[in-house]
Amino acid sequence: SNPHFLIHSPKDNVGVVVVEGLKAGTEMLGVITENNTTMSLTASHNIPIGHKVALKALKSGDTIIKYGEDIGRMVGDAGKGDHVHVHNLKTKRW
Repeated sequence: SNPHFLIHSPKDNVGVVVVEGLKAGTEMLGVITENNTTMSLTASHNIPIGHKVALKALKSGDTIIKYGEDIGRMVGDAGKGDHVHVHNLKTKRW
């Protein structure tokens, strides 16, 4: 079965949706590309392709890790399986 989202590193707390039209309630298959392991997660929201999904509950102020690197901080809460994008994630640069 083809994955619905990819995770680059086991350190990541978000994955990236890689299918069009992902709907809330979808039981998703995820692949951690660094070690080729899999995980499953239920989408809480419709999530567009290329957008992030929370792999665990995230709180405002939490650091977001993608590619094994700090990419920003949460400015709103997101539950496991929730959509993570510009509405709840900002860079730390400004």
